Amino acid sequence: MTTLTEAACIVLATADPWEKCRLTRAFSEDWTSGRIAGIGDTLPPDRPARPEKPQLLGFKEMPRRSYGGDRGRISLIHALTHIELNAIDLGWDIVARFTREDLPRAFYNDWVRVALDEARHFEMLEDLLNRLGASYGDLPAHDGLWQAAEKTADDLMARLAVVPMTLEARGLDTTPATMDKLSRNGDTLTPPVLEVIYNDEIHHVAAGVRWFSVMAERRGQDGEAAFHAWMAERYPAGLKAPFNHEARAQAKFPRDWYEKLARA
Repeated sequence: MTTLTEAACIVLATADPWEKCRLTRAFSEDWTSGRIAGIGDTLPPDRPARPEKPQLLGFKEMPRRSYGGDRGRISLIHALTHIELNAIDLGWDIVARFTREDLPRAFYNDWVRVALDEARHFEMLEDLLNRLGASYGDLPAHDGLWQAAEKTADDLMARLAVVPMTLEARGLDTTPATMDKLSRNGDTLTPPVLEVIYNDEIHHVAAGVRWFSVMAERRGQDGEAAFHAWMAERYPAGLKAPFNHEARAQAKFPRDWYEKLARA
């Protein structure tokens, strides 16, 4: 019988995005129904399998995003679709990478659910691309999200601090303005999809905060001090304001934890 970590590694080893989504749905259902019962200890690969396209570029090489016209919408949606594909793998990677921490089933429930949400987001965004006559892989993309995963592969608290509590939380800050810009440019299809993603991401950030706090307590550390220490080590550039305090509060993210790290 397949264990949860074996299932996670099967998804991570799958290059085709649609098959990755299909497997995510199937394994999530197997886990929640009890057909997968054991956690296992299968370690994930350093990098997930990827399709031949899109071409991966550095941040500075990426073309600037636009919000107007079909071309601008395709560019924006393609970038978001790429983020969601990485996010599927990040959900499964955290399931398989940190089993040495002897975490409760509730931890795995949270991150399997995150991976499932991200697969749904990818499919919704790919559908938008298809409506515009495009598809994932048509444009270049950057590798920054997985680079963050590589930099935090050694410690669960580092991963939680940088990925859900920083990178995903940044999405809570920026998505409302993006939806507003798209709506003002006459886009009636993309904002509803982004709203679904936005609401799900609140729960993802909340999972990050919750399990970071659990780990801090286990290690006898103050949560705020531990977050600041990990950020100084792994994300020293600081955080970009303004912050969406309302969404972060819904995620139970203490304001002092992140506001003190705002760039001058």
